[in-house]
Amino acid sequence: MARRRTLTFEDLISILSRLSWWVSLLIGFVSWLILNPVASSPVIIPTGVKPGDMSGVMLSQLWHTFAMIGQYLIPFTCLIGAIGSLVGRHRRKALLEDVKAATQPGKTIDGLSWQQFEQLIGEAFRRQGYSITETGGNGPDGGIDLILRKGGEKYLVQCKHWRSLKVGVPVVREFFGAMAVEGAAGGFVVTSGEFTGAAKAFASGRNIQLLDGAQLKPWLAQHRSRPVDPTFAEPAQPVHQPVPENPVCPVCNSTMIKRLAKRGANAGNAFWGCSKYPGCRGVANV
Repeated sequence: MARRRTLTFEDLISILSRLSWWVSLLIGFVSWLILNPVASSPVIIPTGVKPGDMSGVMLSQLWHTFAMIGQYLIPFTCLIGAIGSLVGRHRRKALLEDVKAATQPGKTIDGLSWQQFEQLIGEAFRRQGYSITETGGNGPDGGIDLILRKGGEKYLVQCKHWRSLKVGVPVVREFFGAMAVEGAAGGFVVTSGEFTGAAKAFASGRNIQLLDGAQLKPWLAQHRSRPVDPTFAEPAQPVHQPVPENPVCPVCNSTMIKRLAKRGANAGNAFWGCSKYPGCRGVANV
């Protein structure tokens, strides 16, 4: 049986460094506000304690000891995490600028590790105005790597740094399932390689935008803060094929209802929305 991995000090620093620097500092400050009064209060050991009440006394002493140490250790750890967040942000900016300035950006991207590739994509989305949460995924071949938030909506990103292999439909299908679980409005699958035809067909009409190496490399080479590739339009308004009257949802095949967009670039325009919303977020153009 696999042995459960213990969270180490380095793991905690890594988690904190993925947050915004101010979030790490806020966590440290709040922890100090909670633990300092406990550590400053005197330890009172009641007299005539019965043997059955000793467990409560020991827990109280352990909590006081933890507060004495934690009031300094936790804020210090959060401070290191905040510094790591600032350093990481600087490296991501430098990485994106290096790719932009490269005479052959394709070779530069191919030479990155999968972690650097995820950081590069995250920084590119950040410059489009998204707030980014790096989840770390499950290594180079699985998991949600980035969570984007913008305009009150959440989008997921999966990065595949596969130079020689094509990303097939199983990857896109699993990603679509993750979108449903997370309640995401849309998502992006980004690869430095290619997508199979089946993967492209499955993504069509499912609020999933696929970006392959042929689109990615020219996009990153542009000295712009926003992408010029049409596949990177606002994901809140995904592109769909025209549908007939009384359409069915492209996601769950339920009846669709005509709705009115309340925000975004298409505010005030009508669109077809799944009747099972919010359980299903399938949409189509009118």
